[in-house]
Amino acid sequence: MLNWLYLHFRAFVLALKRLGKQPFGTLLSALVMGIALALPAGGYVLLDNVSALARGVSGAPEISIFLNNDVDFAQIEAVRRNLENVPHLADFRFVSRDEALKQLEESGLGDVLGGIPANPLPDAFIVTLQSDDPELFEVLKAEMKDWPDVAHVQLDSAWVKRLAALLELARTMMLALSVLLGFALVIVTFNTVRLQILTQKNEIEVSRLLGATDRFIRRPFYWFGGLQGVLGGLIALGAVWGGIEALREPVAKVAEAYGVMISLSGPDWRESLALVGIAAALGWLGTAI
Repeated sequence: MLNWLYLHFRAFVLALKRLGKQPFGTLLSALVMGIALALPAGGYVLLDNVSALARGVSGAPEISIFLNNDVDFAQIEAVRRNLENVPHLADFRFVSRDEALKQLEESGLGDVLGGIPANPLPDAFIVTLQSDDPELFEVLKAEMKDWPDVAHVQLDSAWVKRLAALLELARTMMLALSVLLGFALVIVTFNTVRLQILTQKNEIEVSRLLGATDRFIRRPFYWFGGLQGVLGGLIALGAVWGGIEALREPVAKVAEAYGVMISLSGPDWRESLALVGIAAALGWLGTAI
């Protein structure tokens, strides 16, 4: 085990020396990888922020549960108890028919309602969920409309469906872009390592004559490709954070214009590690090929 660790440490140091011998070429290769990785990574981060901004502008989607006109207090409490047992519920509030009528009068419809002898509005519950998943809204609608004393269930989720469809399309496009750029990065690493092998051809032949195994000879090249990927991943991470900082103030102004408080957020530590890890894996794969 100690010998294995020593061999890898030795290969790691040798790969660092090879990277340091040609700093300009190393920097250019890392920049190519960083820019290519920053495009899909930044796209995913912006999609997450756009989704949060859209929810803030449009408000949380709601489910309106309208009760029968002749319900009494006990029947209203029965519906309330049913709501307390619903999973994924963020909050709900009861709107009495008198309160609903008052809200309509305050909205400027008092003259229209003045000619109606009795209050035509039903009691209702307004429900908000923890999730924006359109399928969850449909499932809960089907469940709630079968409850006793419920006359109608209305979803306020049309915008959620449209937003979900647009975000899904954007994520699919980002995935396709990520795959294409991933292939490109593998090719970049392949060519870089191939040139390294060609320039060290004589050294490799001497090592073979001295009894070096293929694994011993290949190990520094694997570290070389992996380290180059790590450098590219770090550059991509820096580019993403730089873009977030550049867009933070303009996005804040747009959000303020819509009366929403929102701040752009960059990748967290898990996403950052994943980005650097994927870059290292692509460098290793290009080396392996």
